[in-house]
Amino acid sequence: MEVEKSTNKQQPSHYSWLASCTKCFPVYSSKPSQPPPPPEKELTPEKDGTSVLPSSKTTKRKHGGWKAMPFVLGNETFERLATFGLLANFMIFLLTEFHMEQASAANLLNIWSGVTNFVPLIGAFISDAYVGRFWTIGFASFASLLGMIALTLIAWIPQLHPPKCSPQKVQQLHHCKGASAPQMGLLILALGFLSIGTGGIRPCSLPFGVDQFDATTEEGKKGINSFFNWYYTTFTLVLILALTVVVYIQDSVSWVLGFGIPTVLMVGSILLFFIGTRVYVYVKPEGSVFSGIGQVLVAAYRKRKLKLPDKGEVEVHGLFYDPQLLGTRVAKLPITDQFRFLNKAAIVLDHELNPDGSCSNPWRLCTIHQVEEVKCLLKIVPVWASGIISFTAMAQQATFTISQALKTDRHLGPHFQIPPGSLMVISMITVGLWLPFYDRIVVPTLGKLTGLEGGITLLQRIGIGIVFSIVSMIVAGFIEQMRRASAISHGRPDGIAPISVLWLAPQLSIMGFAEAFNIIGQIEFYYKEFPENMSSVANSLFFCTIAGANYLSSLMIAIVHGTTGGHDRPDWLTADINSGRVDYFYFLIAGLGIVNLVYFLVVSRAYRYKDGVQSMEERPQFDVEMIGSQH
Repeated sequence: MEVEKSTNKQQPSHYSWLASCTKCFPVYSSKPSQPPPPPEKELTPEKDGTSVLPSSKTTKRKHGGWKAMPFVLGNETFERLATFGLLANFMIFLLTEFHMEQASAANLLNIWSGVTNFVPLIGAFISDAYVGRFWTIGFASFASLLGMIALTLIAWIPQLHPPKCSPQKVQQLHHCKGASAPQMGLLILALGFLSIGTGGIRPCSLPFGVDQFDATTEEGKKGINSFFNWYYTTFTLVLILALTVVVYIQDSVSWVLGFGIPTVLMVGSILLFFIGTRVYVYVKPEGSVFSGIGQVLVAAYRKRKLKLPDKGEVEVHGLFYDPQLLGTRVAKLPITDQFRFLNKAAIVLDHELNPDGSCSNPWRLCTIHQVEEVKCLLKIVPVWASGIISFTAMAQQATFTISQALKTDRHLGPHFQIPPGSLMVISMITVGLWLPFYDRIVVPTLGKLTGLEGGITLLQRIGIGIVFSIVSMIVAGFIEQMRRASAISHGRPDGIAPISVLWLAPQLSIMGFAEAFNIIGQIEFYYKEFPENMSSVANSLFFCTIAGANYLSSLMIAIVHGTTGGHDRPDWLTADINSGRVDYFYFLIAGLGIVNLVYFLVVSRAYRYKDGVQSMEERPQFDVEMIGSQH
C-alpha cells in the first residue's frame, strides 16, 4: 500500500529522520516519499531457542505457523472449557449451596461480571506496553487456576461453605443458613483470581494465535483464515459442552466433580501452553494505543487557550503536525472539523520540535492521525452508551431466568431433568440457525432493495437488536405472570409450577435474535468505524458495554429490592420468587429499553460514518466468542 504524502506544506524535505521517532508516537513517522524497503532482519533467538519477532515484522521465521497451532488451540480449548464449565451454572451454586437470596446472588454475579469485563482493558494495556502477549497469558492462566482451585475447595471442604439443607428447606432458600463472613470472603477472593485471569487471557489469546503466522505472505494469510475457522469451531463446541455436559454434572452428580473437572482441564491448558514455548513466535510490545489517547487529551488541554485557524485555512498555514505513516498498512486519517478543540493538540509551537525535526515531548505535540483516532472514540461513545440497557436485558438470562427455571417442571421423560444453567443453549441455537439464513437469504434480498452490500446499515442492525431485547423482556414478563399464577394456584410445598420449563424458550429465543443483531452489529460497527490499529480499543469497548450493563443491572436490583414492597408485602425480588414480582422487574427493564430506543434513534440520526457512507466489508471473525461472553 502506498504511503500518503504529508499535507503539511511547511514541512521540510529532510524529515526522513522521523522513520525512527518511536518515542513520539509508536507507529507514526514521516518522509516526503515512499521509503525503500528496510533490510530483512533475522529473528532474534532467545536463550531457550525461541524466536522473537521484532517490532517491524519480517518474513524470516524460525517457528510459528502450524507447528505452534497444536499448543495454541489445545491451550485455548482446555482454558475455555474450564472457564465456561466452571461458571455456566454459578447462579445455581450461589442459590443452592451458598443459600443466597436471588437478589443478592444476582448482584454478586453482576458486580463480578462487571469487574471481569473491565479488567481486559488493563490486561491489553500491560500486554501491549510492557510484557507482551505470551507472558500476559501465562501469568493470567495461573491466576485463573488459583481461582478454580479455590472454588473446588469451597465446594469440597464442608467448613468452606454453609451447612447442607434438607431438600424441603432448599426449596425455600431463606430457611437455610447462609455463608459466614470468612466463607464469603474466600468466595470473593476466588472470583477475584478468575477476573485477573480473564483480564489477561481474553484480550491476548486470539492475537497471540494470529502472531504465529506471517501476514505478509499468501501462505500466512491462508493460515490466519484457517486458524480463525478452527478457533471459533472449537469455541462453539466448547460452549455447548460447558452448557450441557458440565452443567449436568454440577446439577445432578456433584459440585465437587463439576468444579474439579474444569480445574484439571485448566492444569492441562497451562502445561500445553508452556510446552510449546520453543516453537512460538513472539511479538515484542510496542506501546499501547491508550497512551496515544492520553497524550492527545493532555496536549489539547495544555493548548486550550490557543485559537484555531478558521475552517479552510489548515492547508494555507500548515500549523498542524501531520507526518506520514511508515511501517504500517494503516490508512492515515485526514483532519476533520468534528471536536475541533482536539485539533489544538497538533498545533506546532516553538521548541516542540528537536533540531532534527522529531517531537521533543509527545505529551505536548501529537499528530493529526492521533487526534483523529481520539475523535473516532468520542463520536462512538453515544452509540456505545445505548448498548448498556439492551445488554442489561440480556444479563437476566444468567440470573432471574435461572430462578424461574428452578420453579418449573424441568423433566424430559421420567428420569431426566434439564439443568437450569443449560437453558441458555436455546439462545445460542437461535443465533446459530439465524445467522446463516440472515447472511445467505436476508442480506442479498435486502441488498437488492436498499443498494447496500449488507442489506441494512450497522446502526439499523443495532436498532433492530434493541427492539428484540425490549420484546424479549415483555414476553418474559407475561410468561413469569403465567408461571407465578400456576405455582400459586396449585400451592405445592416446593413452590414449583406444574408447567414445562420450555415455556421459557420464547423469551430466550427472542433474546437470541437480540444478540444476533445487537451484539454482532456493535462489534462490526466498532471495528469498521475505528482505525485498524485501534482494534484493541474496539474490543475493549464491547466488553465495557457488558460491564456497564452488569453494573446497571446490579443498581436496579438494589433499588427495586430496597424500595418495593412494604405494608406486609414482600418486595419484587424477594427470595421466594412466587411471593415476589419478577414480572414487574422485567417490565421495568422493557420500559427503560423503550426510552433507550428513542435515545438511540436520535443519536444514530446524527451520526456520521467514518467514510461518509455506510460500507459493509468482510465481517469480523469473532462473532461467536462475543456472543458466548454474554453467557
